[in-house]
Amino acid sequence: MARDSDAPVGVFDSGVGGLSVLGEIHQLLPNESLLYVADCGHIPYGEKTPEFIRARCVAIAEFFREQGAKALVLACNTATVAAVADLRERYPDWPLVGMEPAVKPAAAATRSGVVGVLATTGTLQSAKFAALLDRFAADVKVITQPCPGLVELIETGDLASPVMRQLLQGYVDPLLAAGCDTIILGCTHYPFLKPLLSEMLPASISLIDTGAAVARQLQRLLSQRELLASGRPHPTQFWTSGDPANFRKILPLLWKKSDSVRSFVS
Repeated sequence: MARDSDAPVGVFDSGVGGLSVLGEIHQLLPNESLLYVADCGHIPYGEKTPEFIRARCVAIAEFFREQGAKALVLACNTATVAAVADLRERYPDWPLVGMEPAVKPAAAATRSGVVGVLATTGTLQSAKFAALLDRFAADVKVITQPCPGLVELIETGDLASPVMRQLLQGYVDPLLAAGCDTIILGCTHYPFLKPLLSEMLPASISLIDTGAAVARQLQRLLSQRELLASGRPHPTQFWTSGDPANFRKILPLLWKKSDSVRSFVS
């Protein structure tokens, strides 16, 4: 399927978390036109079956194909675990980029030899995450911390309330007590909590997420296929399977621009 280099890139997540990845892509590749689907009507993916998540990913992928997208970014750890292999098999001609928790850079960065992971239950229980630990974390101790409730609060635009602070403190304290000096933000929603975390954590603690690495991988894949955009990008377009009014309200908080938001029905 031939594609024009000025065609858009499709990016999706179960909700608003993928906007953290969208921001990294926009920063690294400012000429690219971007499309974003927030599948808020089915959040959180972490509590859904792999079969359900795969079906959602295919529906969204097909939508992006109809929009003429030249590449697809799964800006969601849970969706990547459940569906990226299936999508690559289904669309062998299409550049696809998935997410995975940043175990390798965290293992390289730690000085104490203890790495913490804040992530959804689904990500931490996955075979893919276990394989990442086997591959990259053999010489470090990894403390995993499931974080129920964080995604739902971030989806409401709550990035710093007393409720959020208390919930986050309860997840961070065991990591600090275990001696972690490096913490992986293992969900695309969590980078939006960096300002709050930087207030709560000692300055010596490193926070690592994978948004910038995903943007670099997209750049590599597009470059290999001579698909990097050269012209002026179109305004970013957004769709949500949830309430568009809610998404419009939160978008300026997380994207800093108020672009168009339409309803995604599939």
